[in-house]
Amino acid sequence: MSDARAIVDALKQVLRSAGMTYRELGEQLELSEASIKRLFSTGRFTLQRLDQVCDALGIGVADLIEIAAREKEPITELTEEQERQLLAHPKLLLLTYLIVNNWQPNEITATFAIERNEMMQLLYRLNRLRIIEVQPGDRIRKLTARNFSWRKSGPVQRFFHQKVQTEFFSSRFDKPGEHMRFAGGMLSRHSVLALHRRINALAREFDDLCQSDAALPMSQKYGVSTVLAVRPWEFSGFTKLRRDASSRKTFELG
Repeated sequence: MSDARAIVDALKQVLRSAGMTYRELGEQLELSEASIKRLFSTGRFTLQRLDQVCDALGIGVADLIEIAAREKEPITELTEEQERQLLAHPKLLLLTYLIVNNWQPNEITATFAIERNEMMQLLYRLNRLRIIEVQPGDRIRKLTARNFSWRKSGPVQRFFHQKVQTEFFSSRFDKPGEHMRFAGGMLSRHSVLALHRRINALAREFDDLCQSDAALPMSQKYGVSTVLAVRPWEFSGFTKLRRDASSRKTFELG
């Protein structure tokens, strides 16, 4: 997103927060509603006009720039509504997944049944959702951060649990490139939390490997998923054999 566009978007955000309409802003600036709409549409504010608009909204230009800078920070997770929009349109979800994983438009159209015109329409929808920015020459800029993740218990994660997880685990994990280890034991609270830290470190290493391999040609890469999980848990068949099922300890953080 260009700096000018970010400032205009920040102005729109402040305008909405103030509950002020374009017509009301125009009355304060002695401009028609159509003129105000044109200003916001084109983004062609002179410094004097920008100062006047900020004054009408009760905000300083420096404060507006700070808001715009915050809006430009990489996205670490989407909103509930953004995730719902993706799930409602599977190709949007696919494109988001591919772009987050550094696929280029020509690689997408060569691999998936999406023609270029349709792909550009989808990309512009992602642009409106503020997930990517479509730049001149149809170049794509991700607005997601390196540590981007789906919302915890959000729409996409619920979809993962309902659909993707079952498909992922319907494997014996004995084919080339597959690997699975399951281990169970008795651990202290301290050791459980230590495992949490190591899982987080391994997830960061997975991300680092994805970044280091990003420049490799697609012909040298594979779609890979990993699930890293630990939980205090006992197989229900074992719990039924306890003398007192309620005697099973509940994990406590503190």
